[in-house]
Amino acid sequence: MDLVPLIIQLIAGAIGGNAAGKILKQYDLGTVGNSIAGIVGGGIGGQILSAVLGGAGMPDAAAATAGGGLDIASIVSSVAGGGIGGAVLMVIVGLIRKAMAKG
Repeated sequence: MDLVPLIIQLIAGAIGGNAAGKILKQYDLGTVGNSIAGIVGGGIGGQILSAVLGGAGMPDAAAATAGGGLDIASIVSSVAGGGIGGAVLMVIVGLIRKAMAKG
């Protein structure tokens, strides 16, 4: 397993979680909470995206290196999957927290 894409996903997840917290203030968990939820969501989201996409839709040269290389397609995929996964998980945790506060 190559750690570089995972690290990119975790960093992008933290950024995505904090960005979602700033945009959707009603679900904001604070900087630390947004970062933790984003990191976890970034790791999960990035792994799901890479498993779903695999080498599909990439040119043959990119597909050959996407498994462990650092071509632009794998970097963009890691950033997108991590950022989106981090934002989504932060919103889900924010929704749960908000629902629990009402009850």
